[in-house]
Amino acid sequence: MLTTELIPAVEPNSRRLLVVLHGLGDSMNGWRWLPDELRLPWLNYLLVNAPDDYYGGYSWYDLYGDSGPGIRRSRELLFQLLEAQRAAGFASEQTAVLGFSQGCLMTFDVGFRYPHRLAALVGISGYIWEPEELLRELSPEARRQHALFTHGTRDPLIPIAPVREQAQQLRAAGIDLTWREFDKVHTVAGEPELAVIRDFLTKAFTR
Repeated sequence: MLTTELIPAVEPNSRRLLVVLHGLGDSMNGWRWLPDELRLPWLNYLLVNAPDDYYGGYSWYDLYGDSGPGIRRSRELLFQLLEAQRAAGFASEQTAVLGFSQGCLMTFDVGFRYPHRLAALVGISGYIWEPEELLRELSPEARRQHALFTHGTRDPLIPIAPVREQAQQLRAAGIDLTWREFDKVHTVAGEPELAVIRDFLTKAFTR
């Protein structure tokens, strides 16, 4: 089981949900600012801690060894988490997933394999793990998912060029993926990037 915390929507009785996945060494606490900055009163937020301890924070998978076992384990845990939200009354088509760095990788790894259509996928400053394998394992709903992928042109941790190629590879396979580049390092580019995410989520939830 993953540790989570639900931040309720400002608007009462809203059943729209954003699942938030942090990056390496961070935790749910590093994303408590997001509701105030996105300013979407109809959105509930489910902040999630990754399963592995990592120097005071958490990790979704082993970055420096064989990433595969951890990614597959975290994929299964996130599948279970999404199913639990369905059981709790948050319909999949009214649930989006947003992730940063390692959380970005997990967002796309899970979202394009998940058997139910989600409202949206938002990946920030990450990459695709084994894109050829992902394309072989796409769910029947994968090409109906709406995805936003953002990255920094000056990211020193995850260089943009190979990630740009991965995005093009997914788009060539028929994935509905919006790619946006920002003049930033390995971070969120403040209001310019948040505005893109805000607009994308608003449109995705009203399709």
